[in-house]
Amino acid sequence: MARKIKIDNAILKRFEQKTRKQKASKKISCRILIVCEGEKTEPNYFKKFKLISNNSFTYEVHCEGCGEGTMKVVNTAIHLAKKTELSSQPYDSVWAVFDKDNFADFNAAIEKAENNNINVAWSNEAFELWYLYHFHNRTTRMSRNDYKKAISDAVNATGKWPKKQPYEYKKEDENNYNIMNTYGNIRNAIKWAKQQHQTFADKNYANQNPCTTVYKLALQLLNEDKDLIDAVMNKINSN
Repeated sequence: MARKIKIDNAILKRFEQKTRKQKASKKISCRILIVCEGEKTEPNYFKKFKLISNNSFTYEVHCEGCGEGTMKVVNTAIHLAKKTELSSQPYDSVWAVFDKDNFADFNAAIEKAENNNINVAWSNEAFELWYLYHFHNRTTRMSRNDYKKAISDAVNATGKWPKKQPYEYKKEDENNYNIMNTYGNIRNAIKWAKQQHQTFADKNYANQNPCTTVYKLALQLLNEDKDLIDAVMNKINSN
């Protein structure tokens, strides 16, 4: 009969404590792909986004700027998502980010994205509407040509801009993320953008002005999208 080996109780406790610590320190990574219409404006913003994670959940974000129209952005997002589906590191969430501009295929691009499980952070008329929501609630139509002045005025109206010269919004400024969050409020932006989005019930997105769904992507990056978190956790537990 095999001889039983007794292990000191203190050793067992140390081993169990070490195992618990290793499990607790292991982070679960959520991979997000963001494909943007603009080559600089949107990527510059999302790359500076301060990702919030908890002790066991962290984010890995890849951001690509296409410099192409709406349908091209969606097709690129679909292609990159499928390319990694069978890999060891598929994306957990894929986004297409684009504006209304003058593209006639705006509605079709959104519908194609949704039919291929691609999230869409669209803006009508421009991404800058998301910036403006950091300062005040916008519920009436606005031309994309008016956003520069509106954002500049909103920052200057805070009275906190430290420079001698008044602030002037620059579309491709790498500091736009910091400026909007220093002088504006992302919580207000999420609240007001969501409220305005919910006033529209139809799918004629091209007529929904002003409107932006960027707030949905912001919630994911703030670790506040419960559906995404649950989906990632379920995938990990099933493996």
